[in-house]
Amino acid sequence: MSKTRTTAIFSLLAAVLVVPTVAQANSLWHPASGDLGFTFHPDHSTSTKTRAEVLRELEQAKADGSFYYLQRGLPVPSRDTGPGKTREEVIKELVDMTPQERAYMNELYGGS
Repeated sequence: MSKTRTTAIFSLLAAVLVVPTVAQANSLWHPASGDLGFTFHPDHSTSTKTRAEVLRELEQAKADGSFYYLQRGLPVPSRDTGPGKTREEVIKELVDMTPQERAYMNELYGGS
């Protein structure tokens, strides 16, 4: 048997043995149809939290009301109820804006 043929057979055998391990459900990578090839699923990684920690977080989310939103895939509303800016403070910031800041804001928000 030639060295090239042996190398080719060994490479093929290695590929046959490695490919099924990549496609396992507990893997971070899963095969995808089409041109993509593989998809990455970070939620399939193993966690370092204990069951007690997860249950404690679940109870805390239920108590503060965020579980309702998380269960439905919605963003949790901000709990920041600090004082906002007054109308005068906002107008003063707008008036005191540098030309570079104003140009950036116009570019960012499509102003003229």
